[in-house]
Amino acid sequence: MYASFFGLNEKPFSITPDPRYLFMSERHAEGLAHLIYGVRETGGFIQLTGEVGTGKTTLVRSLLQQVPDSADVALILNPQLSRAEFLSAICEELGIVVNANNSSTKAQTSALNNFLLRNHGKGRKTILIVDEAQNLKVDVLEQVRLLTNLETAKQKLLQIILIGQPELRELLSRNDMRQLAQRITGRYHLEPLSRDDADAYIDHRLKVAGAVGEIFTKSAKRELYKLSGGVPRVINVVADRALLGGFTQELHQITRPLVRSAAREVYDRGSFWQRPWLRWAAMASAAAVVVGLVAWLAVRPTAPASERVAQASPTLSVVDQDERANDPKALTQTTDSPRLAGLLADNADATSTDVAFETLFDLWNVEFTRGPQRACKQAESFQLFCLFQRGALSVIRGLDRPVILTLRDQDSVQHQVVLSGLGDEHALLVLGEEEHRITLSELSQYWFGEYLLVWRPENGEVKAFFPGMRDPAVKWIRASLSTIQGRPADPLGSELFDEGLEERVREYQRERRLTVDGLVGQQTQIAMNTDLGATNRPRLARLN
Repeated sequence: MYASFFGLNEKPFSITPDPRYLFMSERHAEGLAHLIYGVRETGGFIQLTGEVGTGKTTLVRSLLQQVPDSADVALILNPQLSRAEFLSAICEELGIVVNANNSSTKAQTSALNNFLLRNHGKGRKTILIVDEAQNLKVDVLEQVRLLTNLETAKQKLLQIILIGQPELRELLSRNDMRQLAQRITGRYHLEPLSRDDADAYIDHRLKVAGAVGEIFTKSAKRELYKLSGGVPRVINVVADRALLGGFTQELHQITRPLVRSAAREVYDRGSFWQRPWLRWAAMASAAAVVVGLVAWLAVRPTAPASERVAQASPTLSVVDQDERANDPKALTQTTDSPRLAGLLADNADATSTDVAFETLFDLWNVEFTRGPQRACKQAESFQLFCLFQRGALSVIRGLDRPVILTLRDQDSVQHQVVLSGLGDEHALLVLGEEEHRITLSELSQYWFGEYLLVWRPENGEVKAFFPGMRDPAVKWIRASLSTIQGRPADPLGSELFDEGLEERVREYQRERRLTVDGLVGQQTQIAMNTDLGATNRPRLARLN
């Protein structure tokens, strides 16, 4: 949403991997060189470690782009497997068929060895890459060691690369792991970015996104480096929120205070820069990066079995008009939807940001005025506030509010459309004066998790609450949880966010499948408003 405001073609700090945004610092280049050495040299056993978010997955993606055609690669992204499952996963990745009547460890190892010998005879290399290797069980690591015994008289048949967090180094330094550790021919630990590299990284991503001038001031970049410790993923998360903050405040340049404010918003507390929180923050987004890597791998021309993802194609159903009857701003017409590509092309004039906000404001029974004042600033005059998020439809379903989705068509053109209804298999999109039903599977091809909702805080201002805080609004949190959970959150009249209340918040977040952090930020407050049955807000229409 904020991209055009800053003169950008797209958001520059997405946490999902994109080859166009690849930034190779000196440290990343050296790490990649170690990986390439392990691929090209015979019998290489390489270990690459680094803190969460430092770019290990980026290096894996870069390595895969440079793997020669004469090599077969088995990539294990989830190593939390038993010994038999680990061998089975390798065989599946390499397309090795194991006799179904005899799938023992011995049979799998024999089948793998035969495959390696055939590959060697053809002049082909076989490479095993294990990501998140710090999660390997001890007996599976022993199996990894045994795999290094597969060799001819002159060379190893399988080249292995272990990639993991620093805990992998600790694991392999154990006395009972010495036989495996002794076989590692190359080790490299990927450090966070230096200050100069961090500045270059920020400028690089902005330039790729279309920036023509300075958006982050020098002091803002210094603050980003200070708060992130040079961890690229944390830089992305905070910089993205800082741009959103600049957009909502109509500031075309990101300053140091905006960066600090963004860090507090993202992690809901002022002590963001404490090292344990950096680690927690990076871990919270690690899964998204792995998913992005899997998505990228899926387009490789010779993708192995683990990269082929079947997509369901549910059939259309009819909107239950009775569910729409109490909607004060029922739209004029609901039509059967053509395919989404055609729908966006035919209604390009109705997918602008202004039109989307007009529709969303209309659902809240407030008027949107086109002009120089930003929509989110206008919303505040009605005690409404914008919340830009990245998540899944299941989260939107739980919040139960219409939202603006950012869609990208096949030419990467952005479209802003309002999601007004949601079912198990279908979504209801508003374009102009019409609603269109589309399947969720089709929507997923154009929507990558970005959405904006408008909400009205119970206490009239946007504020986060955290343990140790004393505030009159804490009494509202206690009363709300008492109503929702059906038992009092004593002491009800207390304004202190104590440990007992923190545990009740965590319990609620687990029940609602929110981020369990014990903090009452915007998303938790919105969920509580939803569960309290607030009547002064529009709801998502429910579809059959």
